[in-house]
Amino acid sequence: MHVVDGVLSAPVLLAGAGATLAGTAVGLRALDHRNLPVTGVLSATFFVASLIHVPIGPSSVHLVLSGLLGLLLGWLAFPAVLVAAALQAVFFGYGGLFVLGVNVANVALPAVLLAAALRPWIWREGPVGTACAFTLGAGSVLATSLLVALSLALSGEAFWLPAKLTVVSHLPVALIEGFLCVGALALVRRVRPGFLAEVWQP
Repeated sequence: MHVVDGVLSAPVLLAGAGATLAGTAVGLRALDHRNLPVTGVLSATFFVASLIHVPIGPSSVHLVLSGLLGLLLGWLAFPAVLVAAALQAVFFGYGGLFVLGVNVANVALPAVLLAAALRPWIWREGPVGTACAFTLGAGSVLATSLLVALSLALSGEAFWLPAKLTVVSHLPVALIEGFLCVGALALVRRVRPGFLAEVWQP
């Protein structure tokens, strides 16, 4: 869900840049030698996954993995997405440097906030934890698509139709990522119990 340079209005660009700077600052405060490897791996995973576009009608979609980033990284999702999105913009022309703040905030902010809200229940065994994991995966993508649509809509009436298409076209992606998040949580439970407590420690 990369928005390209030259589309968004200045207030939207400034708001996105401010949100990304704040989120990245919080994330970098939590970065240390223990979580650096997983942050790098998930940043690279986001980089590769979001490069693969699947055509749907007049548009295209790609995996976002924002729920997974929010679940496993917490606020570190901001620097992880920032590095990946910046490299995509520089090497492949995806998005752009001026719109980088908006693109990062649209992906990372919903994932971090939703993961934090679901944190008390998502680690529970059984249907409650599974439902929370699915909600995180699917909800993060839906929230990101809504933020992208809002960014476009606030930048002019000419972008209202693309804004609507962005939300509709990402409904299948939301379902897929919901199940991916459920599978990832089940795997983490088996191989590293207590990992989420490490991620979300003060």
